[in-house]
Amino acid sequence: METSRKINPISDFTVEEPWRVFRIMAEFVEGFETLSKIGPAVTVFGSARAKRSSPTYRKAEKLARLLVKAGYGLISGGGPGIMEAVNKGAKEAGGESVGLNIELPQEQKPNPYVKTLLTFRYFFARKVMFIKYARAYVIFPGGYGTLDEFSEAITLVQTKRIERFPIILVEKKYWQGLIDWFKETLIPRGYIQPEDLNIFYVVDEPEQVVQIIKKFYQNQTSEGKR
Repeated sequence: METSRKINPISDFTVEEPWRVFRIMAEFVEGFETLSKIGPAVTVFGSARAKRSSPTYRKAEKLARLLVKAGYGLISGGGPGIMEAVNKGAKEAGGESVGLNIELPQEQKPNPYVKTLLTFRYFFARKVMFIKYARAYVIFPGGYGTLDEFSEAITLVQTKRIERFPIILVEKKYWQGLIDWFKETLIPRGYIQPEDLNIFYVVDEPEQVVQIIKKFYQNQTSEGKR
């Protein structure tokens, strides 16, 4: 006769959680060690579902080439869609191409253009790597994950947890509804201030992205010399 073992949730928690801490630490250590060597880089987000034939995919690919030419490496989520376009453009331009892949129930396979690949189990460890080594964030159209990264970045800047850096939304038409909601709902209720809209930029073309990043750091250099 089979007997079932009753699980004690408290004892299982106390056994499992300390080991989980070591796994988390390992992800941070490997991430810090690897990404500290890539030099100045730009993190680019966007939908994993973007088709290779879409104008958005082609824009992301072009942006990566332009950023490599400007002296930057590229960091993406390492998967398909916009992530693939970014790594592809960087590879074709001979630049550094990093993919921070994530383990998911429905496996996200790394795209074939990633030069340096790191795979994470924990979203929060991965998100630290995205922002810690980025000189700018560029956000193409995307879904919940893309919105999450955008929201975290503007929150960190708004609350002064990190210094301001370029956060750039690409494709005005896609983002306009969200920005209108900020203006028409959040500001009137006092949930954000009008100046909080200056934390990010909205553009249409890859060339504008590069121009914003260059100008931002040129101004910082000029101010530092005063």
